[in-house]
Amino acid sequence: MVDPLSEIIGLLHPRAVFTKGISGAGRWGVRYGAFGHPSFAIVIEGSCRLAVDGQSELTLHAGDFVLLPTTPGFVMSGFEPVIPEFIDPHVAAVATGEVRHGRPDGPPSVRILGGYFVFGNEDSGLLVSLLPQQIHVSGVERLSTLVRLLIDEAAMDRSGRTLVLTRLVEILLVEALRLTQTPDAPAGLLRGLGDARLAEAIRQMHRDPARPWTMADLAKEAALSRSAFFDRFSRNVGVPPMEYLLAWRMALAKDLLRRQDVDIAEVAERVGYGSASTFSTAFSRHVGQPPGRYARGSSNQHSADS
Repeated sequence: MVDPLSEIIGLLHPRAVFTKGISGAGRWGVRYGAFGHPSFAIVIEGSCRLAVDGQSELTLHAGDFVLLPTTPGFVMSGFEPVIPEFIDPHVAAVATGEVRHGRPDGPPSVRILGGYFVFGNEDSGLLVSLLPQQIHVSGVERLSTLVRLLIDEAAMDRSGRTLVLTRLVEILLVEALRLTQTPDAPAGLLRGLGDARLAEAIRQMHRDPARPWTMADLAKEAALSRSAFFDRFSRNVGVPPMEYLLAWRMALAKDLLRRQDVDIAEVAERVGYGSASTFSTAFSRHVGQPPGRYARGSSNQHSADS
């Protein structure tokens, strides 16, 4: 069975960058500026408050896991009133050793393991927009185990380290996201996949993106009328069905063009366009540049990174 969530994570190409320990004691509070990269944290012991910009405030306890796909600004603190100290997340990202907030000595009131990673796909914005802005999961031992494995692997310089970290981050993402794949999730891919009828239509789009899908075809897959399907899909996924299909086709096209071993005509065929010229027009309108220029730019970027 096609798994849209796994496909999207695969196209994002997540890779681990940094992990660290965080603790707090006494009266403490910090405000981190917006970071942009995905970040995660799991509470090992104790508790604290977390208020992410635009989201409801959380009280985190031991075993709680939080994932922020874009990491906007946030405040983390103990439970006593305090004026938070501002921290530049880009400076904090390169710090080494455990970070201690508040009273420097004595037992901490909270201990957290956390870190961030980056998406290797420079065009991740649209895909990330399909994910919740804040994911909070309580008491799932599998997530605790994955974070500990990630921290342990990041701290060592062993053969295969990069591959192991990449796979662990992918598994961590899937595990956290599928736990929020419910009908009451925020509008986005996970909420759509939590609706059995919409999930079937989404799977079919991912299974066969080259098929000349119509609204009637997709509504039939969902066993709904066209109007009911359109309204239900738009409300739950956050974008209309054909807009989602276009976005998925363009994401696939970008990935194929970055590989440098597929010509434009083949890319066009594989994402549902009858000719290279029709595909080029659609791609240019959606991406802002022709596919050939996009492919050359990706090749130059790859050479610079190598």
